[in-house]
Amino acid sequence: MRPSVSLRVVQYGIGYLFAFLSLYPVFLMVSSSLKTTIEIFKKPLAFPGKLSFAAYANLLDQLPFGRFLWNSIFVSGISVIIILISCSLASYYIARTSFKWNGALMFIFLLGMMIPIKLGIVPLFLLMRDIGFIDSSWSLISIYSAMGIPLGVMILTGFFRTLPRELEEAAKIDGCTDMQILGRIILPLMRPALGTVMIINFVTAWNDFFFPLIFIQSEMKKTIPVGMMSLFGEYASDWSTLFAGLTLASLPMIVIFIIASKQFMDGMTAGAVK
Repeated sequence: MRPSVSLRVVQYGIGYLFAFLSLYPVFLMVSSSLKTTIEIFKKPLAFPGKLSFAAYANLLDQLPFGRFLWNSIFVSGISVIIILISCSLASYYIARTSFKWNGALMFIFLLGMMIPIKLGIVPLFLLMRDIGFIDSSWSLISIYSAMGIPLGVMILTGFFRTLPRELEEAAKIDGCTDMQILGRIILPLMRPALGTVMIINFVTAWNDFFFPLIFIQSEMKKTIPVGMMSLFGEYASDWSTLFAGLTLASLPMIVIFIIASKQFMDGMTAGAVK
């Protein structure tokens, strides 16, 4: 009995250690946003001596942070919606339809994961210029959607194949069409996989710096990673204001993660076949 208790204590100890290592940078970010820049350099790892929200006020005064936040939410949100809809339809067709080109079609989707999209930045820029998407949020949405679909198809196709076909057969007996089966029966059971796809692609689009820097030129159309670059000066940087921006920028990702985590718990398929 004692060895099992000791093993459990070690397991919990390791778990709490990793939790501390994961959350400590978040604590440093939040505490630094409540300090002055001088205090950050003097006591970088300590609690703030006096809570100050001046950095948040400076952030809103120096930058159109609300606009940057909306641009990031719009780009990331629309990209995730397009990815979920496209991947759900494509994955359902691949997983439930048998034809000789099934494997080839799946391989074409997987090619999107094998070839880095940044290698084609020059032709991609010319394409966006020709269709009028330069300095437009839709350039980012189209790129993030194309980047996220291959991985989404792979995840959802594998999950589709684990669901029992009896559910669909029973629905067809009741007169449901394929789209009704997908929307009313299959997708509610797909919440764990959909949540995974949503988290991965939202974080990817939210944190991306490269493509907004290339395709967005107007100040009011920038996303948060590019917009906050103005806080880095040539000779000095306002670190307290920068940490305040990072703190506010992390809130939507935390909300999305909480929502998706709940879907992981509610979308279990146990008891689906009755």
